[in-house]
Amino acid sequence: MANELLIVGSVALDSVKTPFGEVTEALGGSATYSSYSASFFTGVRLVGVVGEDFPQQHISLLKDRGIHVEGLQVAKGKTFRWAGAYEYDLNEAHTLATHLNVFETFKPQIPAAYKKSDFVFLANIDPDLQLSVLDQVEKPKLVACDTMNLWIKLKPEVLKRVLQRVDFLFINDGEARQYANTPSLIRAGRILQGWGPKYVVIKKGEHGALLFGNNTFFAAPAFPLEDVYDPTGAGDTFAGGFFGYVAKNGGDISEPTLRRAVVFGTAMASFTVEKFSLERLKTLSEDQLNARVRMLKELSHFDNP
Repeated sequence: MANELLIVGSVALDSVKTPFGEVTEALGGSATYSSYSASFFTGVRLVGVVGEDFPQQHISLLKDRGIHVEGLQVAKGKTFRWAGAYEYDLNEAHTLATHLNVFETFKPQIPAAYKKSDFVFLANIDPDLQLSVLDQVEKPKLVACDTMNLWIKLKPEVLKRVLQRVDFLFINDGEARQYANTPSLIRAGRILQGWGPKYVVIKKGEHGALLFGNNTFFAAPAFPLEDVYDPTGAGDTFAGGFFGYVAKNGGDISEPTLRRAVVFGTAMASFTVEKFSLERLKTLSEDQLNARVRMLKELSHFDNP
């Protein structure tokens, strides 16, 4: 179906240690988290690459969520691996090891059936690869992208070319300040918006999210959790939930829909951090998700004096 969401990004095996436990070679990657999250709202077409050693059980997990994996290439070699650790400040990951393996030579090949996708999310990958995806798809209704500090440092001008071709930019607070070269997040959001995207969403981790539009500004809190086990993939989960919700609503970008998208993305991310990898999302029900969205509404509601 044309109105499904195409997601291109990394699929990885993560080894993560936090003060509350650790996992070894758990399913991870930007495309994995965002696809799984978006699948709660709309059909998803995933494009990425894994090695011959990638466990079949992970592919089965994605298929069981209804995620189309015909675009998941299996290349000769080993799957991309990342190892990281968090201290009590769970907003900052300390990278211990990165082994790109087959991801180092990844060239996204968009299957013919995917090229007419109405919605395209360029998860965190090299901006040159993001441009190559945009050159392959045919007139999508809406395009969103994510990025990271590495690309901001190494390829700022290429990334600006991406921004000129997208409708939404997802970026975290540190990256927004870095790229816009300002300590003010509000100024950073407006600067980034001026470089092309109609909307900029700044992810602030445990402090919520900011949405910038032409005539829109919206600030949403994060869901308050006593126990956070692993923040890995929370930002990707947020973006997938947000854009999946927009796709579910046919690409409606009215302010009420975008505000709800922020809240649904926030709720999805709050579940991800409750366990390692996708473990919490595997058991998430629609009723649980909607209940948390209602709680977020109550948390930020007040009456006029």
